[in-house]
This record gives sequence, C-alpha cells and structure tokens, in this order.
Amino acid sequence: MGDRWHVEVDRGVCIGSGMCVNTAPGGFRLDTARQSHPVSAESDANEDVLAAAEGCPVEAITITLRDSGEVVFPPED
Repeated sequence: MGDRWHVEVDRGVCIGSGMCVNTAPGGFRLDTARQSHPVSAESDANEDVLAAAEGCPVEAITITLRDSGEVVFPPED
C-alpha cells in the first residue's frame, strides 16, 4: 500500500495559470474564477500531482502525507 497525500491549493496565492491542470489533468481543475482546486483533497501519491506542484509558478500547491502531516512539497528550508 502506497502513501496517501493531502493536497491543498492556496487560493490567495494561485494566479490561475492552469499549469497544474495541464500537468495533472486528473488531479486539478480550474473554477470559473480561474482558481485551481485539487479534484480530491486526498489521493494516492502521484507523480503527475507532484510535478504539478513543482511546476506551479507561485508555489500555491502544498502536498503533505495524510497520516503524518509530513510535508512532501514544497521542501522545507
């Protein structure tokens, strides 16, 4: 059994570039205000979702391990 992630998008930071939707179309969607949302707040660990978070131009996407809360992305300083 693999890791489960909790995925959040900070709507105050999101600029609606759509890069996350292009990178992980099954993981994110844009609403009518062009704000990104995860399709599901919890998901199995997924390379596309991680790539979307890494490619977000404003780092609005946070991924943590569901069970422990350990940060997967963005990396902690």
